[in-house]
Amino acid sequence: MALRDEIALGGRLALVWGGVWGIAAAGDPLARVVAPPWRADPYAQYRRLRGAQRSRTGAVTVASHALVSQVLRDRRLGVRTADGSEPAPFARSPLPAEHLVTHTFLEEDPPNHTRLRGLARPAFGPKQIAGYRESVQKTTHRLLDDALAKPVFDLVADFASPLPIAVISDLLGVPDVDADTFLRYGRVLGASLDGIKSVRHARDLRDATGELQKLFLRLIEERTACPGPDVISTLVGALGRGELTEQELLSTCELLLIAGFETTSNLIGNAVHTFAAHPEQWAALRADPALAPAAVDEVLRYESPVQMTQRLPHEDVEIGGVKARAGTIVACLLGAANRDPEVFTDPDRFDISRPDSGDHLSFSSGIHYCLGAPLARLEGEVALTALAERLPELKPVGRARWRKTVVIRGLTRYRLAR
Repeated sequence: MALRDEIALGGRLALVWGGVWGIAAAGDPLARVVAPPWRADPYAQYRRLRGAQRSRTGAVTVASHALVSQVLRDRRLGVRTADGSEPAPFARSPLPAEHLVTHTFLEEDPPNHTRLRGLARPAFGPKQIAGYRESVQKTTHRLLDDALAKPVFDLVADFASPLPIAVISDLLGVPDVDADTFLRYGRVLGASLDGIKSVRHARDLRDATGELQKLFLRLIEERTACPGPDVISTLVGALGRGELTEQELLSTCELLLIAGFETTSNLIGNAVHTFAAHPEQWAALRADPALAPAAVDEVLRYESPVQMTQRLPHEDVEIGGVKARAGTIVACLLGAANRDPEVFTDPDRFDISRPDSGDHLSFSSGIHYCLGAPLARLEGEVALTALAERLPELKPVGRARWRKTVVIRGLTRYRLAR
């Protein structure tokens, strides 16, 4: 963008976010979920948002488990408007096309969503996931060998992020992976789910998107000439059969890469941080490693890596007694639904023996249920089992640093002593 355009964009962003802060200061719970300083503790705001409410932002919020599940499964609501247009997410200002996040099938309704998801689904089937376990275990222990060789290590940079980055890169067939670079891409793109915050963020988003497109254009060219057993080669084959366009192929590759490590990285980081605050639960996991799958579910319920999503009615609907006109943003607060006292007894208590922790909505629900959920569960289970075995005591060094984002909840830094 030219300097004049950047100044104009900065002015629009200041108006948008200033307006959100003003609404938050006046007490609107949804605005307080996304605006500092209140967003530091979203759960305090969620307690004020049970059921369905209309926010002064113009959105309708749903925060109970029953209503969030209902909205996510209701085919009268989609991720686009009824005419197929793509509205701006909550509080995002318009940006020049070159700054926008690549459009993926997550932003598509049927039939396009069904077609594109179907092409990616085979890589995440039960048989394939079971076959990844040995590789995940080897990568887990290799990374822990390096991390635990240090007296103090950063859980995020040394383990929680490199693990899923290595796994999804191998699955896709991305060679010569630079984990730090991919982690930067993930943070920039993940932050854009909240809306663009600044001109600098817009530049970073443009650069990250451009670099990813160059990477995948090169890999697509290579796999066209010499296919392999990886997912990119499979998708290139679908391109050759006319089952998707080159732009859809690019966007699907980017989605699988970023979504393939973002959720899991934050899951592992959130898990260790939560266990450090609940040492009796860490002791329980160490005593019985078979609790690892249940522990993953309880972490997902208690400290979900994805806190909210949105849907748009294709017709006027009533949700929990609140009328939402067609095209109105319906903010689905997953983090609130996961702590609904109507579903989970003593919901603010972290307990890996909780019998119903698997009822969380952290992977969404309905047709947009997370495609990579089985892989994320596997990686989380293997990671927690290995950490419990090799790091019997969790000794944080200094304070954890949290991402300054709302949709994605996770750590940017968490130092531990071995």
